[in-house]
Amino acid sequence: MIEKYINREFILSIFIILLGLIALFAFFDFMQEINDLGKGNYGLLQVFTYVLLSLPGRIYEIIPLAVLLGSMLAIGQLAASSELTVIRSSGYSIKRIAKSLIMTGLFFSIITLLIGELITPKSEKNAQQVKINSTASVVSQEFKSGFWIKDGNNFVNIENVLPDASLEGINIYEFDSNFTLRTITRALSGIFHDGQWKLENISQKLILEEKVKTVEIEKGSWKSEIRPEMMNALIISPEKMSIINLFTFINYLKTNNQTTTKYEVALWEKIIHPIIPIIMIIFAVPFGFFHERSGGKFFKIFIGIIAGISYQIINTMIRHLSLINDWQPFMSSLIPTLIFLTVGLFMIHRFEHK
Repeated sequence: MIEKYINREFILSIFIILLGLIALFAFFDFMQEINDLGKGNYGLLQVFTYVLLSLPGRIYEIIPLAVLLGSMLAIGQLAASSELTVIRSSGYSIKRIAKSLIMTGLFFSIITLLIGELITPKSEKNAQQVKINSTASVVSQEFKSGFWIKDGNNFVNIENVLPDASLEGINIYEFDSNFTLRTITRALSGIFHDGQWKLENISQKLILEEKVKTVEIEKGSWKSEIRPEMMNALIISPEKMSIINLFTFINYLKTNNQTTTKYEVALWEKIIHPIIPIIMIIFAVPFGFFHERSGGKFFKIFIGIIAGISYQIINTMIRHLSLINDWQPFMSSLIPTLIFLTVGLFMIHRFEHK
């Protein structure tokens, strides 16, 4: 009964904080999109649609913070009403209280995983498609000439990637085993169908020993390792891609001897992120056992806000350092979480034996 009561109080407080954060971040997103209002057909309806479709990604990001703040609020309320004292008098140690709350952390971990894998990748892509279509633009380009991709021994230049992952201005430079340029193929457009790209309005230059022969083809097929799912890396940020798509894209980059650090860091962050709610609860529990002079529930919420900001700063700093210094993606993603887990376990041990 006591464990059910504690978990219920924590879940209720976390959901209250989560709803408040969702409303706050949705408002911030709306105000940011107002700056693009009136570009092309980007009206209020499109702005609301974009913000609504972006919400799953926001929820995925803020669940750990909501768990931290909600846990601080719940533990503060229990301490302020002396319920923690009664619970401890009933034979519950701090470790037992923390263990009983792992189920609450696991509950929010599962929610985080489901939103991050099943909802956010699709909703984020749809949100970007709404904005790109409404503002009559294309996916942002890495260079003025478009995107450059290595495909086996060939190099591919794609001038534009449309929101539906169809391509415009495709230039394929084919090399032989001696890396001698043999063929330059240009197609005005391409769409993926039945396992291959269907190209239209094709102009192909065959580089022979003594001359260059040009062939015009209305339609043709192009077999490539490039897949529409890989275009997600151009439409949405790596952090909002699914684990499967990230893994597929990383393997493609490795096959073509390209840098994968950025995407490997994102992959490990995606794997570790659902575990963070459990860590945040373990971190928050000891704060209920500070002496009352140390502050009430609102002081504990303030400490939670500072801790949440600190976690984001440490996480961002280590991510950038790992990209600069080429650290192991697994360790760079795990360090901030390990720091909070270590601090939480240390404080539980300290108050348990105080």
